[in-house]
Amino acid sequence: MVKLENIEQARTVIQGVIHETPILRSRSLQEAWGRNVHFKAEHLQKTGSFKIRGATNAVTNAVEHGAKLVTAASSGNHGQAVAYIASKLGIKSVIVVPTDASPAKVAAIEAYGGQVEYCGTTSAERIPRAQLLADEQSGVYIPPYDHEDVIAGQGTVGLEILEQVPDVEIIVVPVGGGGLIAGILTAVKAKRPDVLVIGAEPSLANDTELSLENGKITAIGPTETIADGLRTSQPGDLTFPIVRQLLDGLVTVEEHEIAQAMRDLAVRSKQLVEPSGAVAAAAVMAGKVGAPEQKIVAVISGGNIDLARLASLLAGGS
Repeated sequence: MVKLENIEQARTVIQGVIHETPILRSRSLQEAWGRNVHFKAEHLQKTGSFKIRGATNAVTNAVEHGAKLVTAASSGNHGQAVAYIASKLGIKSVIVVPTDASPAKVAAIEAYGGQVEYCGTTSAERIPRAQLLADEQSGVYIPPYDHEDVIAGQGTVGLEILEQVPDVEIIVVPVGGGGLIAGILTAVKAKRPDVLVIGAEPSLANDTELSLENGKITAIGPTETIADGLRTSQPGDLTFPIVRQLLDGLVTVEEHEIAQAMRDLAVRSKQLVEPSGAVAAAAVMAGKVGAPEQKIVAVISGGNIDLARLASLLAGGS
């Protein structure tokens, strides 16, 4: 299991690559939402999301063990992050994307130096292909969340929050496969067990909620939530035990709440955030987390979104 020392070591590994992202505060949003909320701005991170943290830690460690190639199965933030750091470290990356992947996302992966291969439309098809490519070429497959080095890298977000907002009382984190929240939980509960860590999940992709209710990993079917980065079918084998043991609570948010949080962040604080990145903020906006007097940090996990999609959501579409 990932421990605090793994996260501290990951911080040393990645510090020359990533940004220490700022904490943002909007008086307008605080007044509108009735919450003393601050935002950890991972949408301003390199490659546009927190994913570069875990990818950098995992790929760097793979290279140190002799890897000349890494693969990933992702059309989104994880794929971009793996491609970026692999290129920076001078090794080849192959990112397996769905046949219906957004051209903009594919272009971003290629711009970061990744070789793109198309395979199927589901992760159940992409992941085995990415693993096979790694095996055939003596490479290393880098999972998006269920990997100790990835979890440790994501946990550095928690270390930064505690240093930047030492009087924080609640940290709200978006939940997909669980890499980000498992890492943050491990860091925060080791250093500041009094700080509450609350997960926020789309109600249309509530696999973690169901898994916690059932006391075991529970899968859901395909989902069409606008928070496409959180469309995992189930929590990870490594991440779920951490979440189950340490999480202080989980709330779910509706699609209209995610879209409204995106609009509020854009209009009131001039921050362009992708739907997945707005989920924790949506939980605060909807009054589902904390009390007005408590100091809250909501993690904005990413800002990568197709411009046409962004325009539609900001205009009130779905």
